[in-house]
Formats: sequence, C-alpha cells, structure tokens
Amino acid sequence: MFEVLQYDYAIRALIAASVVGITCGMLGCFVILRKMALIGDALSHAILPGVVVGFVLFGHNPLAIFAGAVLAGLITAAIITWIQRNSITKDDASIGIVFTAMFALGIIGISWLTKKQGVHLDMKDFLFGNVLGVSDADLWLTGLIGAYVALSIFLFFKYFFITTFDPLIALTIGISVAVVHYFLMFLLSLTIVASLQSVGVILVVAMLIIPASTAYLLTDKLKRMVILSGILGFFSATLGFLFAVAFETTPGPAMTLVSASFFGVTILFSPKRGVFIKFIRKLRKSYTADQQDILKIIHKLSQRGEITIDNLKKETGFIKDKIISLHLYHLQYHKHIKLNKNQVFITESGTHEAEVLVRAHRVWESYLVNELNVPMDKIHESAEALEHVLPKEFIDKIEKDLGYPVNDPHGSPIPKIKYKNVRLASLKVGQIGVISEKQSDGLKELWRLGIFPNTNFVVKQTGVEFVSIQQNNSTFEIELTEAEKINVKI
Repeated sequence: MFEVLQYDYAIRALIAASVVGITCGMLGCFVILRKMALIGDALSHAILPGVVVGFVLFGHNPLAIFAGAVLAGLITAAIITWIQRNSITKDDASIGIVFTAMFALGIIGISWLTKKQGVHLDMKDFLFGNVLGVSDADLWLTGLIGAYVALSIFLFFKYFFITTFDPLIALTIGISVAVVHYFLMFLLSLTIVASLQSVGVILVVAMLIIPASTAYLLTDKLKRMVILSGILGFFSATLGFLFAVAFETTPGPAMTLVSASFFGVTILFSPKRGVFIKFIRKLRKSYTADQQDILKIIHKLSQRGEITIDNLKKETGFIKDKIISLHLYHLQYHKHIKLNKNQVFITESGTHEAEVLVRAHRVWESYLVNELNVPMDKIHESAEALEHVLPKEFIDKIEKDLGYPVNDPHGSPIPKIKYKNVRLASLKVGQIGVISEKQSDGLKELWRLGIFPNTNFVVKQTGVEFVSIQQNNSTFEIELTEAEKINVKI
C-alpha cells in the first residue's frame, strides 16, 4: 500500500476521493432531510445524456462533459418537478420514469458513439468510477466543485435550513422555496459530476446518503450534522481507498462498504438512538420497575409487621433470589431501606417512594373504571405497567379531574402524597422533579433559560460547576451557584 502511495496518480486519487467524500457528506444532509434520496439517484443516472452530448460536441474536454452533465441534471430536475405539479402521477413514480428514460437515452447515445463514431466510452468506469484514472484537470475540477458546494452551504445555510424544515414560513418571510430547491438541485448535479470519476453514478448515491444518515443518528443539530457528515464522508472515502489499495480491489465499492460499516456501528451503538443503547435502556427500565415493585411489597409487609428477607422472597416469586439481593443492596444505597441480617426495615424515604407508586396505581385504576369504563378484571395489569412511567403531575391532574377520590375501585385507600421541597443542586443524575412555582432568587435564571415551572424534568448530569437537566425534550445547563437557589419538588 505504501509503495503504491508513492506514485502521483495514487496521491491524486486519494485527494479526489477525500474531496468527494466531504462534498457528498455535507450536501447529503439536505438530501435526506428533504426526502430526496430518490432524486439524487435519478440525477446520478440522468446526467449520462449530457456526458454524451458534451463528448460529441467537444470531444475529451472535461469542462464540456462537465457542463453537459450539469445541464442534463437540471433538465431532469425541471421535468420531474413539472410532472409532479401537472399530473396525478405519484412523486416517486415520476422520478423513476424520468431518470430511467434519461439513462436509456444516454445508453443509446454511447452505443451510437461506439458503433458509428468508433469512440469507446467505458460504461464500467462511468457506473462504478475509476479513481485511479483521475488526471490533474479532473482533480482541479473536483476541488473547485467541492469548494464551491461547501461555500454555498456556508453562505446560504439559513435558506436551506428554513426551506427544509418549514417551507410555509419561508414563503411568509419572502424566501422563494422554488429558487432554493433548484439551487440545491444545481449543487447536487455539480457534486454528482465531481464524483463520477471517483465512485461512479451507482455508488455516488451511497456517498450522498450513508454519511448523512449516520450523522443523523448522532446529533439533533443541523450544523453539527453537516460537519459530522462531511467528516464521516472524508474518512469513508479515504479509508475505502486505502483498503482498496491494500486488498487490490475496486476503490468505489470499498468506499461505500466503509461508509456502510460506519452506519452499521452507529445504528447499533449510537448514544441516543442505537439499538444496543435502547436495549440497555429497556433493561434498565425493567430493572427499575422490578426494584419499585419490591419496594411496594416491602411497604405492604411493613404494615403487617416484621419484614424478613425470606418472607420477601416468597412474596416476590417472580424475581430470582440473586436479583432480589441486588435490588435490596440498591434500595439500601438509596436509603429507602435498612438491612440487619435477615430483617428489612423501610425508611421514611422508602415509605414516601412506595406510597407514590401505590397512589399512581390506584388513581390510574380509578380513572380506567370511572372515565373509560374498563372492566374491573382488566385494570390491574394496565395500572401495574403505567405506575412506573406516569409523571407525578399527570397523576395530580387525573386525581383532580376525578374529584380527589378517597378509595380506588377495589375499596383500597389512595395515599395522599406530600411533595418534598429541595434545591435543584441536591438532586442526583436520573432523579425526576418538578420546578416549583415558588422561587426566591432563582426565578430570573429560570426565565432566562426558558425553563417552565410545574413541569417534569430529569437530571441528566451533575458536575462541580453546573447541573444539566432535560425538560420537554430540551436540555439546559444551569450553573451550580444558581442551581443551589432553585426550588424543586420531588
């Protein structure tokens, strides 16, 4: 591999692949967010007639072929848009009709050149690329296109942003959605033409979609997504090329496979949306629910008399003994219980947490029977599941709507819960609370940050300088000095 990289053609190929990866990655973000992946595929095939026309008129002239390809891409975009607006044909069908017709026209053109003009255009290179054949002129063209696309995204980012997420508001403030759309089509055509030599028309769609889709799984911010997608595109192209050289295979497919590998790892281990992380969260929720159920049983047994671990194990036959011991350890760590050899003592904190769960269960059962007319024999299972996830303010509202019932449908008393008022700085990661509407010094900081009182939040992170909380899908960082002034209810 290092021997090959000593040659000029290999260095040109590596630079071209890197530029293509960055350009496709950045532009691909807008392609997938606008649900234009099929249009990207269409344009990559539809530029073939433009390549043929440019070659017929000016021969092996990179600029002529480039201009013809871009023009063919723009014509394709215009025809697709016209059909979508003036026909009842489905959007995806109109795209398929136009790009297959244009591609067929290009194939016929190449066949005519081969038979009548004696010119050989290698379809394999066109379809799958030939990055090792990049010339100095091709490299300059690729670099200029990459710089132009990156600069356009930087300068017109806010226009792409607003027309992507809310075209109606864009029209209201005087931004032409159609102009932005066709400009994006123009950039897409440029990018596809720049990628022809590196990955070809078949695989350029992969370079447009896969890095952007990977970045989409890693962040919720568009600017970060564009930057991250460009970085992923760069490493996909670079590593793919190096692997192709090392294993003596075709560079274009190797770049695509590296990019797909990044996506595969991300879809499994993404911090927010990864399958593995979701599985861990599911296990954690199940573990927490079992622990809460054990605390409820301890509370129930405490009302009957002395609690022993043996009695507890009999009552919790649905949980293995080793798991029960682990739950008891965690409950003691959180100061909800105290253990003394075989005896279990529930603390004031544990009693409060257990009564919160019992209240949620019984209030929800009352709502199911009184408001939804659910049969009595079907309410327990639903309430058992929801008592672990329903927020306190939701239960408060249901209880208020029901007129503060004293007993549940089975006749069992509904506990009356008193919230504990503490400072935000005293909470631990994972704790859920409600911002109190009564604040002494912290109200100004809450107003500035946009944090709402009487709304649930969860503590995401604590540090020596700040506390991070999540409320209504938004994350806020509050300086520790301010968090020590903010009143919360738990």
